[in-house]
Amino acid sequence: MEVVLKTNDLSKIYGKRLVLDKVNMTVERGDIYGFVGENGSGKTTIIRLVCGLARPSGGSVQLFGKDDTSPEILSARKKVGAVVETPSIYLNMSASENLQMQCDILGVKDENRVSEVLHTVGLGHLLGEKKKAGDFSLGMRQRLGIAMALLGEPELIILDEPMNGLDPAGIVDIRELILHLNKQKNITFLVSSHILGELSLVATKYGIISRGRLIKEISATDLARECGKSLYLESDDNDRLFEVISNLYDGHFDREGNGVRVYGDVNLNEFLISVMEKCTLTTINNTRTGIEDYYLSIVGGGKNV
Repeated sequence: MEVVLKTNDLSKIYGKRLVLDKVNMTVERGDIYGFVGENGSGKTTIIRLVCGLARPSGGSVQLFGKDDTSPEILSARKKVGAVVETPSIYLNMSASENLQMQCDILGVKDENRVSEVLHTVGLGHLLGEKKKAGDFSLGMRQRLGIAMALLGEPELIILDEPMNGLDPAGIVDIRELILHLNKQKNITFLVSSHILGELSLVATKYGIISRGRLIKEISATDLARECGKSLYLESDDNDRLFEVISNLYDGHFDREGNGVRVYGDVNLNEFLISVMEKCTLTTINNTRTGIEDYYLSIVGGGKNV
């Protein structure tokens, strides 16, 4: 699979504060890459570095195989559309006027392009309308921002918290638009968000970031498998229990409360027999885990942190 975006030990320091710490992430063609992290985790900083809006303090960014130290990175960035933080639209201008100005900046000569992108994002009714963007709903502004990102016919679109502040109907609109563009236009997406439930409805791959460190990359298939079930165990010696599980199990597990939680679909009988050969269990609880619980377990501690 072709790699569209790759970071290599990407780091950023503001003053004396380490904001990004050697981040290595990979986005492949066709991905909807859900970039997950709490506010202040470093998501927007990475997006700004990828888009060339800031310079890294260490490491590098590659776009379509071109390193950010190469002059060819400029042509690679022309394949990228982005909405960073908030859509860059003029509130005193109409949708068509905003898009035409962006066409002029990008050098887009196709007279039909404004109409095409407005219809693509579901705002075709605004073509030629005088209504100012300042009077649009937040969801309409987000879709207009995506329309602006589409003008240059990008192969990769980067969206920074596109669902933040939207009402349920607006969230559905943006979600369906991302899926449509990915499937019908073959556009790869990097979508940052802290709304895990919504990302889980579109993402094909996840990168989990916390406090400037990329904790884990995982496919949607593997995440669904790990979220499906978990097993909570306690022993009369929980340090020993943790050590035993470390030697028996290759998947993800964490200390939790007085015991250990094991994530994934394990063969329950075989696993428990193997554990009980090494230590005495006092509590066994087999449960299903939601994506939010999985995220908190990854960010909160354990062997993967």
